[in-house]
Amino acid sequence: MTADTLDTVARPVHRRTTGTRFALWARRLGWRHAVMLVVVAFAVFPVLFVVSAALNPLGTLSSSQLWPTGASFDNARALFDSTPFATWYTNSLFFAVTNAAVTVLLSALAAYAFSRMRFKGRRVGLIGLLVIQMFPQFLAIVAIYLMFSDLGELYPAIGFDTRWGLLLVYLGGALSINTWLMKGFFDTVPKELDESAQMDGATHAQVFFRIMLPLVTPVLAIVALLVFINTINEFLLASVFLRDTDAQTLGLGLHQLVDSQRNANFGMFAVGAIMLSLPTLAVFWFLQRYISEGLTSGAVKG
Repeated sequence: MTADTLDTVARPVHRRTTGTRFALWARRLGWRHAVMLVVVAFAVFPVLFVVSAALNPLGTLSSSQLWPTGASFDNARALFDSTPFATWYTNSLFFAVTNAAVTVLLSALAAYAFSRMRFKGRRVGLIGLLVIQMFPQFLAIVAIYLMFSDLGELYPAIGFDTRWGLLLVYLGGALSINTWLMKGFFDTVPKELDESAQMDGATHAQVFFRIMLPLVTPVLAIVALLVFINTINEFLLASVFLRDTDAQTLGLGLHQLVDSQRNANFGMFAVGAIMLSLPTLAVFWFLQRYISEGLTSGAVKG
């Protein structure tokens, strides 16, 4: 049998083998890739639409397309010129950064106490923190509104339309499920480290700041990220407490743009939405190495 004959006989066998391998791959792994592509398309579509709307020179919702024609930055210039965008943006960053930092500190202090100390009411306190999270935050809006109405008359610096007043409202929920998450992470740290440090003369504060916090950095990062995202996107409480235009956050300001003229100002709204997402992306990129470890390790023990 010649070489040409052998090659002719081997080609169908090779084609059948290749087809069988492809069918096997498609049955085992191919459907996963297909699902992944569908999910990616589902997630990327709104992002592309918002970017296209921001670059749309007409700036209306009815004229927005998935791919803009004649892209320009007219919507960005109109947003910066016709609104106090810088003030709104600064207010949003102030609330998000400050609330995240203080919440992480308070939650870490509470988690350290619940994890390392034994005191009367410890179990009741943990259960109470968990039960409180079962009720939506907006149920307390009326009570908080009446409280700050009287408090603002006595101390105008923490009343309505002030940064510190709304920040106090946000910090009222600092000891929430974050304390449980941190406590689970603190429980994974051996207590022998505390005991050896205390035998060397270290106080509880020195043990907490110099030993415990460096060891639980992942959970601090994940809590800071979650609080930052929730605060910068918060709308309900801010809409009640911030009534003055210059005191509002970017979310409230953007809502006013489309509240009465949704079609006309959609381009400016899209620009503001993109700008609002940039700090979240920056924080996520900076803390991404801690996210996976912080989410999984904190659930090992309760």
